[in-house]
Amino acid sequence: MADVIRASGHEIELLDATQGEIKRAEDADLLIILGGPISVNDEPRFPFLSEERLLIEQRLAHGRATLGICLGAQLIAKVLGARVYPMGYKEIGFSPLELTEAGAKHPLSEITAPVLHWHGEMFDLPGGATRLAYTGLCSEQAFSFDTHTLALQFHIEVRASELERWLVGHVVEIEAAGLDPSELRTQAQRWSEALEANAVRMLDAWIAEVS
Repeated sequence: MADVIRASGHEIELLDATQGEIKRAEDADLLIILGGPISVNDEPRFPFLSEERLLIEQRLAHGRATLGICLGAQLIAKVLGARVYPMGYKEIGFSPLELTEAGAKHPLSEITAPVLHWHGEMFDLPGGATRLAYTGLCSEQAFSFDTHTLALQFHIEVRASELERWLVGHVVEIEAAGLDPSELRTQAQRWSEALEANAVRMLDAWIAEVS
């Protein structure tokens, strides 16, 4: 994503939410909130989630461009009053999206290759949001809110060369879900190049809309 963001005229700063750094993001022209293996409902155990939630509330109130991916999307959904809850199973691996009529008219329509799904929780569609995509395993995969906020349950940011970190870091989760790391690696080698090209076009179009 970095190349697209820089090409749009933005500088990039990477902030670690666990280290109290995200306050600096309140006035950022564009904020991308990435994923993580914890739940949005874990605020009592991970207090930094409260800071992220407050940051999102402020950005929504001021109409500042915000993109949430996976946990980031779930945080946006929760801030907008939607329920976030366990699915009862894991959706892990590459598979295609199904777009709604609104999704087909959105920059998200640039995503034609299978995307990487990696989650065990989902959100309800928030009130006032526009549903953009779904899969057979998860009825809410993406939504937009007003013109400046986009929430993606899936991952568009992973490259095949970087997936190995995920496979090592989440080996317990992968095994518990009955999945084979080799199959996920094969899927990434097959689809990540096309997904990256799609993601570049999607991000470029979305950033142009919200800038």
